[in-house]
Amino acid sequence: MHALNSSRTDARSQLLLDELAEYEKFLIVTHDNPDPDAIAAGWAIYDLIQKKLSKSVRLIGGGGIVRAENRHMAELLEPPLQLVSSIDSPADTATILVDCEAGGTNQLLTRQALDPVAVIDHHSQNANQPHVRFRDVRPDVVACVTIAGSYLREQQLEPGPKLATAMLFAMRTETRGEEFCYSPLDRSMLNWLTERAEPTLLAEIESAPLDIEYYGDVVLALQNTFVFGQTGICLLPRAEGAEIVGEMADLLIRCQGVSRVLCAASVNEDLYVSVRTESDLDNAADLVRKTLAGIGSGGGHGHRAGGKISDIAPDGRWQEDLRNRWLTTCGDDRKQAKRLVARHEIIDHLQETTDFPCGKRGNTSS
Repeated sequence: MHALNSSRTDARSQLLLDELAEYEKFLIVTHDNPDPDAIAAGWAIYDLIQKKLSKSVRLIGGGGIVRAENRHMAELLEPPLQLVSSIDSPADTATILVDCEAGGTNQLLTRQALDPVAVIDHHSQNANQPHVRFRDVRPDVVACVTIAGSYLREQQLEPGPKLATAMLFAMRTETRGEEFCYSPLDRSMLNWLTERAEPTLLAEIESAPLDIEYYGDVVLALQNTFVFGQTGICLLPRAEGAEIVGEMADLLIRCQGVSRVLCAASVNEDLYVSVRTESDLDNAADLVRKTLAGIGSGGGHGHRAGGKISDIAPDGRWQEDLRNRWLTTCGDDRKQAKRLVARHEIIDHLQETTDFPCGKRGNTSS
């Protein structure tokens, strides 16, 4: 087994390829609801295996692609990702976990009691990890694509403009919300990818169109945001799409005086959760795991993390339970509660709002 750390100088890509050489098929698995880092890193490993081993390989993940930019990325760049609800892993297939830890509940392998052959990740790992033949985990890098990209570069493989664009976009998304401590490898990978990515595609992805219902979710989110001391919480009783959760968390952590925030929304029968922190003393991944212990799964980084609770009751009772769990985890006094936007401001704005002058939105005349 090759268990690697950031101090090793071996060609890690070759160590991985050596471990995989005896297998005939390969299954690359991302975490559920794969984000750009999971998709692009998995795609890079897919490319590596195809070009160096010339054998059958699939890239899969559970759930769906959540945020508008991520869906737009998938539409424009067409990564070889398949979203599935279960997997069939024959004996001659090597399973490779990308951008998530072995034993975590937010990926298909653990739920089907399967252990991976290899793990490639940049998250901090739990102590109790199953045995794997190859493990390359580097929490000092900002994105999993940094590791995957280094494999391509070591093997002198060109990613092509679409894959390079996906990888560069992944690095940009992974450094939102206080996650901006680039390692030397990250910096060199940024330069390498920038030379190969397509800037027009990157700009189009970052300007992804939003459904009109999204803006109603924004208003509802602001009306349902409370601050307890330095802790914020935003609970949406329902949302049209899950992307609002992470985007509101990114927005709310920028509020002066707020050092940690949880945003959650009910989408269909599931509850999506995002946590952001400003201080290095608050680990977002630890906070979300503790908050969801026993009722859901979660994980992430020091300043950005997320989670999910499946099959929630439709009566909305989850709101009080989640609020109490979050405030208990953060150790905040419930008596300090105040609305982010005061109730009288919400009411005043509603009273001042008038219909479109012509009585029907979009019906104008000169």
